[in-house]
Amino acid sequence: MIATAFGAILAKSWRVDGALRVYLCGSVAIERGDRLVRDSALAGPQGRLLFVFLMSRSPQPVSKTDLVHALWGASAPPSADTALNAVISKLRRVLRTVDVDEPDGILSDAGTYRLALTSSWVDVDVARTAADRAEGAVRRGDLAAAWANANVAAAIARQPFLPDESRLWVQRQREMLARVWRRAALVLSEVSTRNQEYELGIQHAWEVAQAEPFDELACQALMKAHAAAGNRAEALRVYARCRKLFRDELGAEPSEQTASVFLSILRT
Repeated sequence: MIATAFGAILAKSWRVDGALRVYLCGSVAIERGDRLVRDSALAGPQGRLLFVFLMSRSPQPVSKTDLVHALWGASAPPSADTALNAVISKLRRVLRTVDVDEPDGILSDAGTYRLALTSSWVDVDVARTAADRAEGAVRRGDLAAAWANANVAAAIARQPFLPDESRLWVQRQREMLARVWRRAALVLSEVSTRNQEYELGIQHAWEVAQAEPFDELACQALMKAHAAAGNRAEALRVYARCRKLFRDELGAEPSEQTASVFLSILRT
C-alpha cells in the first residue's frame, strides 16, 4: 500500500503535462514536453549561474549589483554591466527554445531582474513542499502519504547542487537542501519504525546523525528505532554518545525532549 502511494505521488510530481519543468539539483536542466535544455546549453557557465540564481530568488526581483556579485563575486570584470547584459541576452535566447518568451522570461525593471516562469515545476520547490507534507502526514498518522512524500523530498534534496561552484549563495542553497533531506530522512525513519521495519528506521536516523551530529531529532529517532527493535542497550548508548558530544563540544546538555526520550526507554 505504501509503495503504491509513493508511486502515485511520484508519477504526479514528475508527469510530463506540457508545463515547464526546472531541475536545479543534479544536472541543471529545463524541460517542456520533448524539448530539453541541459546545463551545458544554458549560455555557458555564467548563464547557468545566472539562471539558477534567479530561479532560487524567484519571484522576487534581484538588483543588478546582486547579480554581478552572484556571477563573479569579487572578480567582476571592468565592464560588468556589459558582461551581464550579454549573459542575460544569451539566456533569454535559450529560454525561447522551450517557449519562454517575455513577459514570462527574464523581466527587467528599474535596475532589477526577475525570472518569472508561468506554471513551472521546480524540483527545489517540490522537495520543500514534499517535506512539509510528509511531516504533516506523520502528525495525522497517515503513514503511506508520509512515506511517499518523504521519498520524493529525499530523492531530490540529496542530489548535488552546483557541485563545481563554491560561492556563498550556492553554499546556502546546499545547506537548505541538506535540511530538507534530513527532515525527509527522519520521516522515513519514523514511518519505517512504526511499520516494524526496524533496520530501515535505524539506517535513516543513523544517516542523519552522521550528516549532522548535533541534530537532536536524529538522536531521538535513533534511540526510538533501536528501542523498538528490542535493543534497549544500544538505544541508551546512543544517548550517552549524544550527551558526551554536547558536553565536549558545546559545554551543554541535550534538550529536555531528548532526555525525556532517554528516560522513557530507561524506565521500560
